[in-house]
Formats: sequence, structure tokens, C-alpha cells
Amino acid sequence: MRLLLFIMPLFLYAKENWFITKLEYGKMLYNNPRGISCAKCHGKYAQGKIISKYYITKKNQKILKIIKAPNIQNVSFEEFKKKLFHKYLSVMPKYDYLTNQEISAIYLYIQSLSRKKK
Repeated sequence: MRLLLFIMPLFLYAKENWFITKLEYGKMLYNNPRGISCAKCHGKYAQGKIISKYYITKKNQKILKIIKAPNIQNVSFEEFKKKLFHKYLSVMPKYDYLTNQEISAIYLYIQSLSRKKK
């Protein structure tokens, strides 16, 4: 307990002087956001990718269905945040536990990916 009381003030001070940049933090969170990785569905460069393919049978005819995560490089910050906190049923998990700082860092990283591709 004493150690925790000693370390906490140091942690709060260090918060302003991180050893990684916000961009690096965003990359880390994009790949492992304390849950399912954004990259698993949206791809390494946030351009979207196919998650699954399956067939359904309708009137004795097989129909291919594809579940695809969208490209998220060109969405606004407001739309990005809205999708993380969605209230409807979706394939995408909710990320309502992420802080504003974490969301901002992830968004910054995604925007850096779109600039690299141009």
C-alpha cells in the first residue's frame, strides 16, 4: 500500500511526459485496445477487410453472404466515436470503456495511416 502511495504521484506527473508519443500510443491501442483489436477486422491500414463469408440457401439457391469491416480512414472524429459507443446490435463490439484520450490517440493513428497511403 505504501508503495502504491509513493508511485501514484509519479505516475500522475509522468502522464504529461509520456515515454511514447500519442501516435505510438494510438498504434498500440489500434492493435490491442484492451479488447478485440481494431486491426483484426479493419486491417493493418484501417482500409477494411472481409471478416467472414458464408452461404445461405433461399428457394434452393445458394447465396454468398460477406461480412466486411469498412474502411475507417476517412471518417470524421464524431462518426468514429459514435461507432465505438454504438447502441444497436452489430458485429462490431462496443468500446465504451475507452477514455477520450485513448479514442483520440487511436483516431490520430488511423489518420496517419491514410496520409501514408496518399
